[in-house]
Amino acid sequence: MNLKLEGKKAFISGSTQGIGFAIAKQLLNEKAEVIINGRHEERTNLAVQKLKNEFPDAIVSGIVCDFEKKEEVTALLNKLNKLNNIDILINNVGIFELKDFENLEDEDWYRMFDINVMSSIRLSKKLLPQMLQKKSGRIIFISSESGVNIPGNMIHYGMTKAAMTAVSNGLSKLTAGTEVTVNTILGGPTYSDGVASTIEHIASLQNIEIEQMKNAIVQQTNPHSLLQRFIDPSEIASLAVYLSSPLSIATNGASLRADGGVLKTII
Repeated sequence: MNLKLEGKKAFISGSTQGIGFAIAKQLLNEKAEVIINGRHEERTNLAVQKLKNEFPDAIVSGIVCDFEKKEEVTALLNKLNKLNNIDILINNVGIFELKDFENLEDEDWYRMFDINVMSSIRLSKKLLPQMLQKKSGRIIFISSESGVNIPGNMIHYGMTKAAMTAVSNGLSKLTAGTEVTVNTILGGPTYSDGVASTIEHIASLQNIEIEQMKNAIVQQTNPHSLLQRFIDPSEIASLAVYLSSPLSIATNGASLRADGGVLKTII
């Protein structure tokens, strides 16, 4: 299927690995131009080079920005102001941590909200007006099923994912009469780079196979998953790239599940 993305320009926050990197690869495969983002210059440059090696004819570049540092966020927004015609914004950057509610300090809540939610608000505020002016564009929030089924051991994380969904839905109301869409993806348990390194470490300590460890974790944490395994980042990316396409024009203001059947509620 031709997703009609050739010549479109995308910016993906938090995209040197995991879901963001997988989205970048699939957009490049569809001949879109991609700007990735990472916290560290060396890692960002390495990710850009990997993409150039796999897609030698593609147009791909990187912008360094740590969304925990306000001066770097300001610099990023200024750079984006100079980059004309961003057609696709993927709000992917985010952090998570396991922490019991009674141990959460005010700073934990503020930090999680600032990185996970305010990053997407600031980027959307910068790029949405341009999209509305030309009556064309895509904004996609990479949220989580944890924004619906809030985990008891990381309530602050679940709160930010619920907030992302709310912001996305509200922004979609501003697109009426245009071909701009704003949607949210509710991802499920995904075998990202960070998750992979943690599981591999645990498996090594317990002297068991990685696949055995992965299956044990799925059964322990999500026994009712219909997929019965971790989601691959490329499987989240496939939905994101479709939503980036002109073919998805009838989908707007939606929260779409790519959760592997973890959620039991109808949304």
